[in-house]
Amino acid sequence: MGRREHLLKIYHSLFERFGSQHWWPGDTPFEVIIGAILTQNTSWKNVERAIHSLKASGLFTPQGLYEIPIDTLAHLIRSSGYFNIKARRLKNFLSFLFKEYDGDIDVMFKEGGLVLRDKLLKINGLGPETVDSILLYAGGYPVFVIDAYTKRIFSRHSHISTDTDYHQIQTLFMKSLPKDPHLYNEYHALIVRVGKDLCKKRPLCSICPIEYDLHKGFKHGIK
Repeated sequence: MGRREHLLKIYHSLFERFGSQHWWPGDTPFEVIIGAILTQNTSWKNVERAIHSLKASGLFTPQGLYEIPIDTLAHLIRSSGYFNIKARRLKNFLSFLFKEYDGDIDVMFKEGGLVLRDKLLKINGLGPETVDSILLYAGGYPVFVIDAYTKRIFSRHSHISTDTDYHQIQTLFMKSLPKDPHLYNEYHALIVRVGKDLCKKRPLCSICPIEYDLHKGFKHGIK
């Protein structure tokens, strides 16, 4: 079985077990972007509380958050944890948005994916996982998001080594799978689901939908 078929088989096994995950929660691309920045190092429940607070303030627009003092913004997102740091990161993104695209999210997402990715990665506080989440979930670009669950699951299944870096893992997926943002969206969401529910510090392999593959690995993986 080739790499493409193998990864698709894992995807279908996860989808059959868990179904669609309906990611990323958010009413607008702007909300998805804010959520992607706030979710760093915290649970989604805490992010939801922060977003609710922002909406209740009546300032939950690019212009509104761009103009409010950073201390006010930090107070509104307290529930997300590390709120002073995250307020600076939000301000950094908003400053970029207004400088480059006059505050218009739609105009930003008309930028080519590679060009926009390079620009976003230069924003202080936005790493590859956050940037790729913005591109995939808010912008609909075919960019596969890698997180700690991806590395844990696929290294345990011998598809990658534990020292494989973010971009090597991302290349493995993106060169092997169809460039389909819907597939990338659902696959990453399912990886998170199995990571949270089954592939924990002490993995529950006996009830994992990809347990059958535990000792196989595959020769095309990154070693």
